[in-house]
Amino acid sequence: MEAPPPYSLCNPNKKSTIINGSYALLHSVAITSLIFYRVSSFFHSTPSLPLLLAFTSELILSVLWLLSQAFLWRPFTRQTFPERLLQDKNDDELPAIDVFICTADPEKEPPLEVMNTVLSAMAMDYPAEKLSVYVSDDGGCGLTLYAMKEAWEFGRYWVPFCTRFGIKTRCPKLYFSRYDDEFLGQGYEAEKEKIKLKYKLMEKKVQKAESNGKMLAEFNTKNHPAHVEVMQDESHNANDTNQVKMPRLVYVSREKNPSYHHHFKAGALNVLLRVSNMISNSPYILVLDCDMRCNDPTSAKQAMCFHLDPKINSNLAFVQFPQKFHNLSKMDIYDGQLRSTFLVKWPGMDGLQGPMLSGSGFYMKRKALYRDIVQEDTDFTQLKQYLGPSNELVKSLKSAKYNTDVTSRLLEETRFLASCKYEEGTQWGKQVGFLYMSLLEDYFTGFNLHCEGWKSIFYNPPSPAFLGTAITKLNDTLLQGSRWNCGALQVTFSKFCPLIYGLKSRMSLLQRMCYVYLSLQPFYFFPIWCLATIPQLCLLHGIPLYPKVSNSWFMVFSYIFIMSQLKHLEEVLLTGDPIRTWWNEQRIWMMKAIISYTIGMLNAVLKLLGLKEANFVPTNKVADDEQITFYQKGLFNFQASTVVLTPLITLVTLNMICFAAGATRTVVDGSFNAMFGQIFLSFYVLMVQYPLIDGMIFRRDKGRVPTSVTLLSLAISASFLCFGSLIIKS
Repeated sequence: MEAPPPYSLCNPNKKSTIINGSYALLHSVAITSLIFYRVSSFFHSTPSLPLLLAFTSELILSVLWLLSQAFLWRPFTRQTFPERLLQDKNDDELPAIDVFICTADPEKEPPLEVMNTVLSAMAMDYPAEKLSVYVSDDGGCGLTLYAMKEAWEFGRYWVPFCTRFGIKTRCPKLYFSRYDDEFLGQGYEAEKEKIKLKYKLMEKKVQKAESNGKMLAEFNTKNHPAHVEVMQDESHNANDTNQVKMPRLVYVSREKNPSYHHHFKAGALNVLLRVSNMISNSPYILVLDCDMRCNDPTSAKQAMCFHLDPKINSNLAFVQFPQKFHNLSKMDIYDGQLRSTFLVKWPGMDGLQGPMLSGSGFYMKRKALYRDIVQEDTDFTQLKQYLGPSNELVKSLKSAKYNTDVTSRLLEETRFLASCKYEEGTQWGKQVGFLYMSLLEDYFTGFNLHCEGWKSIFYNPPSPAFLGTAITKLNDTLLQGSRWNCGALQVTFSKFCPLIYGLKSRMSLLQRMCYVYLSLQPFYFFPIWCLATIPQLCLLHGIPLYPKVSNSWFMVFSYIFIMSQLKHLEEVLLTGDPIRTWWNEQRIWMMKAIISYTIGMLNAVLKLLGLKEANFVPTNKVADDEQITFYQKGLFNFQASTVVLTPLITLVTLNMICFAAGATRTVVDGSFNAMFGQIFLSFYVLMVQYPLIDGMIFRRDKGRVPTSVTLLSLAISASFLCFGSLIIKS
């Protein structure tokens, strides 16, 4: 008897594996030669401080490059067949799913946007009685609760409409903004107009409540009681075959008190985990950011093609979908698509033990978040030591029963589970749920799951499963990056450092290399700062740091630079992006190394020394028309904080001065052969960062670099030139 066809297929990318392996081998030889050249030269003469800094930078870059090769070792692509799954399992046999959506600030994350995310999740192509949507409102704002009630009322029309006509775009805002339409059956146009009017009415009601300001004035994000409210049809349990069933919508605002640490997003997710255990207790969880709408209604069935596959189900913790965005411009100057992460690194990790948890767009097995704590033979009292004093919570985990009836007693218990003091003396955030200690709760949680032997899967479907809102401002891009890097370094500076902790885990060597790379990535700040300043200062004073062009060793340095650029270009073209993406990614990567990695490193060190508290500021999802115009035109918006702009402008100014003076000097004294490497490096920095020069000198719009920042940068550059010259000459 033939085996039934699989629900999914895994396809190793053999061509990329061969190319990546060949590149790694040749590049390793070149790097080894470079190190040999540097070390041997130190035996012939006493190394100067600039040479030592340049060599240290080259060593750091070499180590990080070596670690990054683990991502390229075994890239995978996957394919799903939901129709095969549905042939084997009817709606009653599909597992239930709880959707977790987190929001914290109604001013930065407008309730109307959150409503669209909620409605897109409620309208997924999945049995409604198996779907529950939970909204965590960390702000405890009355406006957000009001918006959720309005979303629920509109959903009573929206969900049946999507089901009846098989609507593919199930986010109302995106659906009604489409220009192209198709005939979907008799009565479609009339029904669409009715639904559109109801949506506009809902928008006006929420906007009116928002403009009134009363509800916004009442909310206090740091101090408010717990509140849980369940919205569902009264006939939810009735056997009414004529009525389209509605998913349950649950609003959760956990208690906040200045006396307690609330652990940011991880704390909010753990409250949702406990509350959902009492109400629906679904075996699978979908986590979404408040702006990450469900674009493909079949994503749940696609994820179940992996979770329900008996060959991989036993140790599969989560299925990670890529984060994609609906508002990306053609230029994508801020690398909002995170191409390298979702099209190169995560497919590479998928060929190992699976991708890192990425904060949003993943279907998680609830059991994985409880690790091996909840077993049939685990003592009830012992479970309470891990999970807290709630008998009902422990019972729900032991029974694994999907609940349909929500009583007043059950609601009272959920408020207790959402209180500040509930986690005291428990293992929540330590061994249970989403883990604390790091601002990057997804990275830390995923790392621990992989250490325990769990696996994950990365699935990039032809149609984006989820669409979010990309950042369209330089300031937000760099500060968000600093938070991510600070979170990664918090893990690096702890006992869970992947470099050490991973050695005693069940993680493969290549998987461990991936995590070590991600944890050490902020250390790029040192070589970038050095290579953007030291060779330039030496150029100014005629001190060579690289071999002469006529020297055969110069070919080693040239090969490493050229092949690195060509490999990056090959990856960009292979993922279907234009050449300009290669150039844009180099620019924003340099900016992130100078700002995001540096600030992240400083914050992590200050937190380690106890000189600064951890903080998590939600990214602003609101963009004005002027900001969007700059972004769509591919123009950088330099209306940023002085802390972000000044280092960038200072380094560009320094390179401009050193390049002009140094190049002139080489022409006069005939040292071009010896100084070419440094001239080229300075020129390369200026070309990559030309938008900064444009913003300083040529632009006259509101997005230009402020004159005050330019003058401050000139003063700092002059001081650095004087101080640096004294050190170099000494």
